[in-house]
Amino acid sequence: MFERIMGMFETVANEGHGSIALVFVIGILFGGIIQYSRVDKFEKIAGFAMLRDTVVPKMLFLAVGVASIGLYFMIEAGWAHYHIKPILLGGLIIGGVIFGVSMAIFGKCPGTGPVSIAEGRIDVLVGAIGGLLGGLVFTLFYEPLFKPLMGPDLGKSTLTGVAGDFGSVTILVFGIALVAVSILIPLRQEFDEADLKRLG
Repeated sequence: MFERIMGMFETVANEGHGSIALVFVIGILFGGIIQYSRVDKFEKIAGFAMLRDTVVPKMLFLAVGVASIGLYFMIEAGWAHYHIKPILLGGLIIGGVIFGVSMAIFGKCPGTGPVSIAEGRIDVLVGAIGGLLGGLVFTLFYEPLFKPLMGPDLGKSTLTGVAGDFGSVTILVFGIALVAVSILIPLRQEFDEADLKRLG
């Protein structure tokens, strides 16, 4: 058990994601954007689920579109790299259901949860501790319990790999289309108590 846990830390340390200072600065920028857009608020997530608030989908479409184009060309230039995960249908379906249920209960995702904890949300802290314990159980008992649930390995696949020689054009069209969708979605917002005070 101890060797497996230490191996997990060693794997992360060897990923080469940049210096701690760079990661810290990126974290501050990310937190600032989350705070400005207020997508860490329960009202935003619940409003998104009920199609009453479009701030979250607008932000997601914009972020994925811009990141798709930027990351692809950064990788082509040798400035970045990523690790493609294999398609495991069982794991994707089960993981997606658990993720959706957890997000409905807390009104947070793994990205906005730490922001809410920094704001003093005890309920989200309890959820984060539960998530860490769940990750520990998954790591320790992956082989006997969870691996049989993952389903067959369908291999690693990317959009650029499917597009072949048209990979660059495909990424550009894909990214621009998502950015356009983010702009075209009408802005609708569910206001929380803090929003109403600010508007008043």
